[in-house]
Amino acid sequence: MALYEKMLEAWNNRDVEAYWACLHDDWEMTWHSTGKVTNKTSMSAEQMKAIMENADIKDRRCIYENDEILVQHMRADYPNGTKDATMHVSLKKDGLL
Repeated sequence: MALYEKMLEAWNNRDVEAYWACLHDDWEMTWHSTGKVTNKTSMSAEQMKAIMENADIKDRRCIYENDEILVQHMRADYPNGTKDATMHVSLKKDGLL
């Protein structure tokens, strides 16, 4: 199973541990809205679960995936009224993001 499919299944099941298992210990994400950098140690399982439960993700799709990169596109509606279309470009390390 491709990493994208594993991540999608974990997200859809709201399974934080399975989702985090797809992320390398060096994983970081920069929020486009604030520039804030998040990593696995800066976010609790409860915070991640809340994001999974509150973000209304639509039209999620894998644009491209190989051994080095994963490119995803999605739309998201958030409880505060924010609506975003985002492209996630993630480099892989040891088979993880």
